[in-house]
Amino acid sequence: MILKKGAEADLYLEDFKNVFGFDFYKERVVIKKRVKKNYRINELDDMIRGYRTVKEAKIINKAKINGVYSPTLYLVDLNEKSIVMEYIDGIRLKEHFSSNGLDRDIGRQIGESVGALHKGGIVHGDLTTSNMILYNGKLYFIDFGLSEESEEIEKQGIDIHLLRQALESTHFDISDELFKVILEGYSNLVGQEKKEEVLQRIEQIEKRGRYRKRD
Repeated sequence: MILKKGAEADLYLEDFKNVFGFDFYKERVVIKKRVKKNYRINELDDMIRGYRTVKEAKIINKAKINGVYSPTLYLVDLNEKSIVMEYIDGIRLKEHFSSNGLDRDIGRQIGESVGALHKGGIVHGDLTTSNMILYNGKLYFIDFGLSEESEEIEKQGIDIHLLRQALESTHFDISDELFKVILEGYSNLVGQEKKEEVLQRIEQIEKRGRYRKRD
């Protein structure tokens, strides 16, 4: 069953047995398959999709090592340019906040998880509440397709800047207070000095954006 069709990859939901041929594990799995681009030369397309598949799988595992809940990987198939991973059958934070309003505890968990990613040299690249899932009391991060390994303050600042924009767009009524709580959690992981450095960089990023709009 297809879950989502995207520009770069399609997501499918399958039974574990249908994928691996045995049923000792009763849960379902997600298959993320990168879409072939017909405008690219075949050899180049294979190389790009293969590279991105391996990179995403590597970063998902690295996130887990750094204490961030993320899907368990079962298979990386370079022939199919696909990743078979655990299906996180929880509630997306987008729906959680829409139904419950401001949740300070979850906000701090978001900040601590983002802090753990950045401390581990990972930039998620698509920090939205649609890519965060509550499952069995734990906060999972999904969709690392735009992620990269980086310790650059600029890229980490952009990561949090885009998170704030996503909150303002999707949860405008609680976005200001929620962002403050997220920063508290972030500071718990990376320290006050690093948090201030990132916030200063965000201010620079926003100024550059305003100048471009004015031009």
